[in-house]
Amino acid sequence: MSQPSMIRPLILGSTSVYRRELLQRLRLPFDVVSPQVDETPLAGEAPHTLAVRLALAKAHAVADKHPRALVIGSDQVADLNGEPLGKPGTHANAVLQLQRMRGHMVVFQTAVAVVCHETGFADHALAQVKVQFRNLSNQAIEDYLQAEKPYDCAGSAKSEGLGIALLESIDNQDPTALVGLPLIHTCRLLRAAGLALLN
Repeated sequence: MSQPSMIRPLILGSTSVYRRELLQRLRLPFDVVSPQVDETPLAGEAPHTLAVRLALAKAHAVADKHPRALVIGSDQVADLNGEPLGKPGTHANAVLQLQRMRGHMVVFQTAVAVVCHETGFADHALAQVKVQFRNLSNQAIEDYLQAEKPYDCAGSAKSEGLGIALLESIDNQDPTALVGLPLIHTCRLLRAAGLALLN
């Protein structure tokens, strides 16, 4: 007979410092494990589908090695008129992303999944955040990138930092979703998986 899930190990299947900082808000002990998942989009894959697929893939990849644990996987994709924009990785790519997004509405698709192989639990949720970018000058883009270097962020902007100055508005139901881990959905999934979280 398996032990109650409330004393199961909790693992964040992500090396993102932003997701780690967000999960720490819940005051739960957890470990961090790199999921080692190929994040390449499939041909014609919609941004929201990509985000959900990768969140589940990350959670399952870690759960394969830690079957007793509750594993959280998450992924975020910037959605520009149906085209997925991932992490830029380089300065040049970030410049191109911000040039394309300026003056446009971008939907940040942030998916979270919770998986436990021992109990067979697997579920996910998707948070969509609509972000209106200002009509930025090339100099503003360059100044921002030199100041913050957000090359590991989908869409090349950190809303929790100086990147907020790039935006006209944010429309969402979960203020943590844009940073990378929608905690409202995460809490719901963890409770559904049996973790006692302010029940």
